[in-house]
Amino acid sequence: MPFCGAVRYAGLGRVISHPSNCVISRRHASGISKSLTSILIANRGEIALRVGRTASEHGIKCTTIYTDPDARSQHALSSPYSINLGHPSAYLDGDRIIEAAKEHGCLGIHPGYGFLSENSAFARKCVEAGLVFIGPPWEAIEAMGNKSRAKEIMTEAGVPCIPGYHGQNQDPAFLKGEAENIGFPVLIKAVKGGGGKGMRIATGPDEFVSQLTSAKSEARSSFGDEIMLVEKYITTPRHIEVQIFADKHGSCVALGERDCSIQRRHQKIIEESPAPKLEETVRQDLWEKARAAALAVGYEGAGTVEFIFDNDTGDFFFMEMNTRLQVEHPVTEMITGEDLVHWQIIVAEGGRLPLNQSEVQSRIAQRGQAIEARIYAENPDMDFIPDSGRLLHLQIPKATDTVRVDAGFIAGDEVSSHYDPMIAKLIVQGPDRETAIRKLHGALEEYEIAGPITNVEFLKRICQIPAFIAGEVETGFIPKRREELFGERQVQPELYAQAALGLFFAEARESYDAGIMFRGAKSGFLSTSSKRSFRLAQVMSGQVGETNNTTVDIEQTGPAVFTVSVHGRKFESVTSELHSDTHGVVSYFPHTRLETRFIKENGDITLFQQGRQYRLRCVSLGWMDQALGIKDAARSVLAPMPCKILRVEVETGQRVRKEQVLVVIESMKMETSIRSPQDGVISRIVHQEGGLCKAGTALVEFQHSEA
Repeated sequence: MPFCGAVRYAGLGRVISHPSNCVISRRHASGISKSLTSILIANRGEIALRVGRTASEHGIKCTTIYTDPDARSQHALSSPYSINLGHPSAYLDGDRIIEAAKEHGCLGIHPGYGFLSENSAFARKCVEAGLVFIGPPWEAIEAMGNKSRAKEIMTEAGVPCIPGYHGQNQDPAFLKGEAENIGFPVLIKAVKGGGGKGMRIATGPDEFVSQLTSAKSEARSSFGDEIMLVEKYITTPRHIEVQIFADKHGSCVALGERDCSIQRRHQKIIEESPAPKLEETVRQDLWEKARAAALAVGYEGAGTVEFIFDNDTGDFFFMEMNTRLQVEHPVTEMITGEDLVHWQIIVAEGGRLPLNQSEVQSRIAQRGQAIEARIYAENPDMDFIPDSGRLLHLQIPKATDTVRVDAGFIAGDEVSSHYDPMIAKLIVQGPDRETAIRKLHGALEEYEIAGPITNVEFLKRICQIPAFIAGEVETGFIPKRREELFGERQVQPELYAQAALGLFFAEARESYDAGIMFRGAKSGFLSTSSKRSFRLAQVMSGQVGETNNTTVDIEQTGPAVFTVSVHGRKFESVTSELHSDTHGVVSYFPHTRLETRFIKENGDITLFQQGRQYRLRCVSLGWMDQALGIKDAARSVLAPMPCKILRVEVETGQRVRKEQVLVVIESMKMETSIRSPQDGVISRIVHQEGGLCKAGTALVEFQHSEA
């Protein structure tokens, strides 16, 4: 029963592949109420592949669903049983999905995470249709899905909750008054929210209403509900969550905690377990409170109880319960050696939990530290705005017992603007935290992605910051360390030389007959000598206007031998050739050997050298632009991705200041404020509210600056 896909890991192979050594297989026989021989996976991307892999390994037939934009995606191609739902939003069409499951003889539905995974109405309809919902009872989802009600239940169960207003009165003036009573700063949060959407921080009364409006708008778009709660915002918080699992027989275990404090846009990008710098008594208390929370709602299956931990006082408070498998569940799998998707299936079939709490604790004590980094198509230099586009080149780290990649894409795939921009998750395990961080950084250096902008380089920087290595984490980690994380990195002359040599070879390949130019897969010489000059600019994300250009002069002095001049520095007798099969420019400089991956798409160049990625652009001469009639875009603010215009905050003729909000856009269910890159006067509003824009389209134009 084949199930193929881009989920690549070896870290769980010992547990999954050898049932005789697996606790799950020894105990699974008891308490089964319904054997799941076929399921429908109601999700997409890496989690659909992840669920399909485990189900297939245990003899379960998998049916997948997809939409028109996902027709050639890896999850759509992973099973011979795949159903096209059509419209991009159809992953939320619960009735259609249930109908498809019944038509194809599926006995159960696995919702993955996101989409319908925490929709109590969908879970209830599955049960009413005679299908097994591979998740908690719909009543538990409903209770925990309403954050106001959830906090009432937790208070009754003795779980500490953060001070705030969780009532039904949604009048902005009333909520503002409650915020003032609580004391600023406050967190405004959608009661049915999740994943950082529908959440804003108000630092004072003057900005409360605008932040409330923005949170409501995003919540409506993401969840179809705009009811908000207001809570005290802890200034130095950590996000610590506990993975719990419960069965139908009254057993509930905590599978350790995860620290998810490294966040942007209120969304996690690095998760680890065990949580650093946490006293054992506090750790055990967290586990116990999480189990109490699950038992309070008659929970079954996988769930995550999230807590806010106050670094200043050492106190912790219940935040919310996610009634599904989390994105970061592989971290827990690494430190327990267990397959949580298999556990979900066992519980759904009526089986007992494979391990008790004592056995779980023993496993965790033996397996060191695990860390996960989320690989996103996004631009860290532009407030992590999502990106999209075709993956021109993709190389991932080699999977081992301690390095795992859960991916939803391969090279050539399209990262769609319709959905979350996560490309993959990279998970590593080490005997201790310091070793795990080193392994994570090393694996990130092996990661190569060309096409959409990604956060890989940003993640590498986090791994090298002393505060992170020391475990000094909090949710404000990124904004508090902007200089360390976002400072400009210098490009060495040798890198410019490699880029220019790559361009030289690429031009030659296009201009000359391949039989003359190439010997097999290599290129390094022309039949006659040649000279070329290239102007290159480092791509600085988010920069508008002129960039510093670097001129590189190349003279071929013999077969595969060049003189290269960069910034007045001359490299003589450089032997260089292009390996077209690997896109590698291999050069022997007088002082070093360099091998650089060279990926060119139109005028954009992506290079990978010695574990770092560089993005350059070919800059044409000014007279050539005029001759070709190329419009000057230096005075335009461009759409960074395909998007919808939600609000236009300025008018034609208005004088604006640098960093002032110009336009608010929506893409991938997220609101993003586009800010002015400069002081100036608006000459034209190109797109109005409700307009749809392609990436690179001008949104706002500025007047010519005065001489």
